[in-house]
Amino acid sequence: MIDEQTIKALFDLSYGIYIVSSNDGEKLNGQIANSVFQVTAEPAQMTVSINKKNLTCEYIKKSGVYTISTLKEGTPMEFVGLFGFKSGRDVNKFEKTKYKLSALGAPIVADNCISGFEVKVTKKFDVGTHMLFTGKITKGEFLSQGSPLTYDYYYRVMRGKTPRNATTYKAVENKTENKSAKPKESTDMKKYICKVCGYVYDPMQGDPNNGVEPETSFEKLPEDWLCPVCGVGKDQFELQG
Repeated sequence: MIDEQTIKALFDLSYGIYIVSSNDGEKLNGQIANSVFQVTAEPAQMTVSINKKNLTCEYIKKSGVYTISTLKEGTPMEFVGLFGFKSGRDVNKFEKTKYKLSALGAPIVADNCISGFEVKVTKKFDVGTHMLFTGKITKGEFLSQGSPLTYDYYYRVMRGKTPRNATTYKAVENKTENKSAKPKESTDMKKYICKVCGYVYDPMQGDPNNGVEPETSFEKLPEDWLCPVCGVGKDQFELQG
């Protein structure tokens, strides 16, 4: 177990945020990934790191192909939540998502993405919890204008969280604060934490992006309010201990 200082130092490394997708016959799946990088120029090759437990990993192993769709700044958190915190075993992520199939049958996401690549796997490496898939880029294309979404922007500006199966997941991010150093809060101003993604609803801040004004207690949130990160309902929140 690495210490918290080391974890903070690792977050100084630069990452983009992408959707890595693959297929198993006619079945499609994709997920958020940030460990995506070009490894050679001639031939142009890419490598991705995917958790072994993820459905996308199974599909890449079977099909030998994956696509990379580059997310852009301004991507809604609900969209990040769909591909980052939902499992393809439970939901069809492409049911309401615009995409097109690559020549090898894997989907390239069009919604909220600025570029896409098709990669044919040439090598794979078992690195413990994850698999590394290296392959040759068979095609790349521009999809729309915009700036790529970086992990730093997602974490600092969008206040995003990291899925447990991600390469950069850090368990310390969901630790509760030392309440003894803070003034006692009133009962209706307690913070609640999402059990799925770790998002903390702070009533003093509210959720302005979704029409919830500051100083709105969790109990007074609309019954159809959803977690702004992963999209689950209020029943998936618990009082932050």
